[in-house]
Amino acid sequence: MKITRVSAIVLRLPQVTAACDGTQDTCLIKIETDEGHTGWGEVDSCPTVVKAIVEAPLSHQICNGIANALAGADPLALDSCMHRMQSAANYYGRTAAGAHAMAGVNIALWDIAGKACGRPVYQLLGGPHKTRFRAYCSILFGDTPAETYERGRRFADLGFTAVKFGWGPMGQSEANDIALVREARRGVGDQVDVLIDAGQVWDWKTALKRAHQFTEFRPFWLEEPLHPEDVAGYARLCAASPLPIATGEAEARFPDFERLLVEGGLDWVQPDPGRCGISTMVEVARLAHRLHRKVVNHSFKSGITIAASLHGLAAAPHGEVFEYCMADSPLRHDLTVEKFPVVDGYVHLPEGPGLGVTIREETIQKYRVA
Repeated sequence: MKITRVSAIVLRLPQVTAACDGTQDTCLIKIETDEGHTGWGEVDSCPTVVKAIVEAPLSHQICNGIANALAGADPLALDSCMHRMQSAANYYGRTAAGAHAMAGVNIALWDIAGKACGRPVYQLLGGPHKTRFRAYCSILFGDTPAETYERGRRFADLGFTAVKFGWGPMGQSEANDIALVREARRGVGDQVDVLIDAGQVWDWKTALKRAHQFTEFRPFWLEEPLHPEDVAGYARLCAASPLPIATGEAEARFPDFERLLVEGGLDWVQPDPGRCGISTMVEVARLAHRLHRKVVNHSFKSGITIAASLHGLAAAPHGEVFEYCMADSPLRHDLTVEKFPVVDGYVHLPEGPGLGVTIREETIQKYRVA
């Protein structure tokens, strides 16, 4: 089998705001082969930058576009394909958007591998350790504490046993931070877990203070309170925090995850396959297991990323909870035929070959901008 084409497809809603909501646009990766197998991936990054990286023309030996690098390659030789991309992007794309683009390709290659042998990806990864995961509803904080209360009540009523509130106005003031978490707890009630995603807003001393202030509201964890590169700050925070600390969604390379776990002392690590790929996600999950730390997916995109996350988490020996994006966006809910329903608080593994998703071409046609 040979790769005949690698495409980057940019989708975008008619109106995009500054809200930290990754479902307003996205970049899909489509890989076609000479044997008729098509693989799909998704990237959580800047979509038009990813498209440029995929389609870049040859500049020189270690500065080439990803599509060029994969032309004629065997998609089942997955490690070889990854090496081809890393060599081609050596000069400009070893990290950040370059790594993100390769992550989307990695997802699509696993999709092809599963389809070629008629098996779901999780089986190729050695799973499943579990076939279902407790889904936590992932939403943004409301603009006010009162709006946060209403959001919490609405999503708890849908049957979720845990709700995560993120970003928004968190970090604007001490009083408002506490009010947001108080109203989140009041909104979901006493029987539903509350997860707090601060959104990189504090230094470690402030984060530690907030952790103590939030304790009375019993958060399940405190997520991404610091800048991703403040590993020393995470080490200090994790050593003293009364709440479990989670982060890792911003990372793409295994050594950076390893540093957060080993030097930063994280309680929960959060690989996003749309930024690190399925291969690295599983590698990170297994490292976390060896270090007796916990792993959870980060996913705030379409059904493609949800499927990739489920397969990756099923290959982890200790997957427990699953981030389930509930943003009100057609790019989240209408891109795949499969809806991944939450049943009795749990989301189940897809069983079809590859990722187990069917792409809705009409959604691509409606929102494609590049």
